[in-house]
Amino acid sequence: GGRVFYGKIYGENVFLTMEEFSKRLAEKLGEQVWQYAEIDGSQIPFREDVVKACEANYCGNYNRTWACPPNVGKFEDLKARYSRYRKTFVFTTKHELEDSFDIEGMNAGRLEHNRVEDQIRELAAERGAVILGAEGCAVCKTCAFPDPCRFPEKKRTSVEACGIFVVELAQLCNINYVNGENTVTYFSMVLFD
Repeated sequence: GGRVFYGKIYGENVFLTMEEFSKRLAEKLGEQVWQYAEIDGSQIPFREDVVKACEANYCGNYNRTWACPPNVGKFEDLKARYSRYRKTFVFTTKHELEDSFDIEGMNAGRLEHNRVEDQIRELAAERGAVILGAEGCAVCKTCAFPDPCRFPEKKRTSVEACGIFVVELAQLCNINYVNGENTVTYFSMVLFD
């Protein structure tokens, strides 16, 4: 069954199918992951209006960082780049909040989600995989933009910045977009061949 590729997981040399790779990712992340699914890259729901929504600049990062529109790339190029991957491992983390206005709790949840992403970053890089994460890049306190990115290998580009419609992605993956009152859910994708 499936394509086989070689790499190290848990310090062992192993041959893995893409399905086994997704399963190992989920195992490595353990209970830190709330839900996960695997889809073909061709199924990723790209919508240009998602990128256009960034132009409203509600977060204040539009045209101010290398990881956000328009500097992350043109919609057509992003769609072509990311839909070419054969498989996409989609995962979420869920975080409890005091109430729906708990900005500190949302930020703490995003940082925890980023730590989960960091656990798989090296593993993903070994496979030539790419990670699209939750929200904008926060590697640096202040982005170097318009000067060159100081840490391009650590830069975090969000799912939405690439024009991916997360609500439809959740439906496609049978993953909850909302996980109850006073919670926040963050989505990431690992795209690989």
